[in-house]
Amino acid sequence: MDILPPLNSAILPYVSDQKVLTPDKLGFLVNEYLVDRPKFQAMAGVLKKAGARLAAEWAADETLLGGGFGVYACYARMNEYVIIKTSVSLDNMAFPSLTKHFIPAYRFERQMRSFFGIVPEGNPDMRPWILHEDWPAGQYPLRKSFDIKSRPPRENVDYRWSRVEGEGVFEIPVGPVHAGIIEPGHFRFQAVGEDILCLEAKLGYVHKGIEKSFETMSLRDGVRLAGRISGDSTVAHSLAYCMAVENMTGCVPSAKSQWIRALLLERERIANHLGDLGALANDAAFTFLFYHFMKLKESLLRENLVLFGHRFMMDVIVPGGATRDVGERECQTILSGLADMKKEFERLIVIYDENPSFQERICKTGILEPEMAEAICAVGFVGRASGQRLDCRNDFPFGPYETFSVATPVLHSGDVHARGWVRVMEIRESIRVIEKIVNTLPHGVTHSSFTNPPAGAEGFSAVEGWRGEIVCWIQAGKEGAINRCMSRDPSSVNWLGLETLVKGDIVPDFPLCNKSFNASYSGHDL
Repeated sequence: MDILPPLNSAILPYVSDQKVLTPDKLGFLVNEYLVDRPKFQAMAGVLKKAGARLAAEWAADETLLGGGFGVYACYARMNEYVIIKTSVSLDNMAFPSLTKHFIPAYRFERQMRSFFGIVPEGNPDMRPWILHEDWPAGQYPLRKSFDIKSRPPRENVDYRWSRVEGEGVFEIPVGPVHAGIIEPGHFRFQAVGEDILCLEAKLGYVHKGIEKSFETMSLRDGVRLAGRISGDSTVAHSLAYCMAVENMTGCVPSAKSQWIRALLLERERIANHLGDLGALANDAAFTFLFYHFMKLKESLLRENLVLFGHRFMMDVIVPGGATRDVGERECQTILSGLADMKKEFERLIVIYDENPSFQERICKTGILEPEMAEAICAVGFVGRASGQRLDCRNDFPFGPYETFSVATPVLHSGDVHARGWVRVMEIRESIRVIEKIVNTLPHGVTHSSFTNPPAGAEGFSAVEGWRGEIVCWIQAGKEGAINRCMSRDPSSVNWLGLETLVKGDIVPDFPLCNKSFNASYSGHDL
C-alpha cells in the first residue's frame, strides 16, 4: 500500500497565506490556506488526487470585519482537515465551482448562491437550494445588509424538475407532506411500472433561518441554538459548536467534562439507532420488532430524564464543559440500565437477523456501491455500510477517545441490511464504550471559563454524531458576537446517496431505503 504524504505538503506549493486553526494539543492540526480565485478550483484537484474528500463548502460575509466575502472549502482525509479560502467582492461575486472534482459541491454552491448571491462559475445546476423559488431575486439573507426582521415579497416562479421522457414513463410526486409524522421533503420519481428510473429530492421545507439567527447571538449563547439544529442530534451539534468555540478561545475543558460529553454522545447514538432499527422493521410490516425496539429506546430516554434533566439531554453541553455532573449513584444507574438493555437487545437481534421475510426485504435492496459512497463523500453509518472507514472519534479524538480507540464497523454490501447491521454493531460498541467511560470517569470540575476572542478569530471542530461527521466552523465578530457559524450535518452529503441508490429498485422499496438513511431534513435545511 502506498503511503500518502500529508495533505499540508501537497498544498504548500500553491498557497499564499496560512493560518493554524487548532493548536496541536489533541494530536491533530487544522490549517487554513488563502489562495487566489483560479487556484481555488485547482486546489480541489490537487487534494482529490491526494485522496481527500470534500467535507463542506460555505461562504461568509466579512464586511463587518473589514473584508469582503470569503468562500471556504474544507477537505478531510482520515485525521487531516484542511480549509482552503478564497475571497470575492461585490464588484465580482464569481468563483470557480468545485463540482468538476467533487459531487457534493454542486449543492453546497447552490446554497451559497441562494444565501449570498455568490456565483459558482461552472456549476451545472443554478436552481435555488434551501430557499425556494418563491424567494425574491436579489435578496440574500446571509449578507450583513439583509434585515433579519424584514418580510420579503413572494415571487411566482416554477421549479424546474428533472424529468425522464419515453414510452411508459410516468411521474410519481411524493410529499412534501407525508402520511407519517415525519419532516417534509418533496420526492419526484420517474418510473416505468414499479421500476424507478430517476429520483430527485427537493428539500428546504423546514428552513428556519438558523444560520442568520446565529449572527444575533453571542459565542456563549449560541450553543442553545446549535442544540436545536436537529433535535435528535442535540448532543452532537452542541458538542461540535462548543469544541469550535473552545478551539477558537484556547479553552481546554476538564477531563471529567470531556468524559461526560462522550457519555452523552454514546447514549444519543444508542437511542437513535434503536429507534431506526425499529422503524426499519415497521416499514417492512414487522411491527413486533418495532414496538420492542421502541420500548428499549423509551427506557433509555426516561433514564436520560432522570440523570440529565431532559429526555434528549438538551442544553447539558456548554462552552467550557457540562452543566450536569455524574457521580457514583449516576454511574450505578447507567451500568444497571445497560445490563438490562444488552440482554433484551441481543434477544431482539436474533429475531431481526433470522426472520426470512424481513431479510428478503432488506438484503440487496437500495445498494450504495462503495465507489459511489466515496464519490458523494458519504459519512457515518451510510458511508461505513459502503466501505468508508470514517469515524471522528478515532480521527478527531477528545477526552476518553484519546485514551481508548473505538472499533469502527465497516461493511461493503451497501444495502439496507448493511446500513441496519452497522447500527447493530455500533450499539454494541457504544455500550462497551459507555461502560469503559463510567468505570474510568475522572474526578474534578465540570466547567471551565473562556475569554472572548478577537474579531475575526476562527474555530473548527469535527464530531462523530450518530448519523456521522458533523463539521462546525465559527468566525467571531466584535465583543464576543458571532459573525458566522456554519454547521454541516451529515445529511447534507448523505441525501445525495438516496437519490443515487434507488435507481433500479422498485417504488415500494423506497420507504425502506429512505429509513435506512434516516437523513435529517431539519439538520440539512437550517
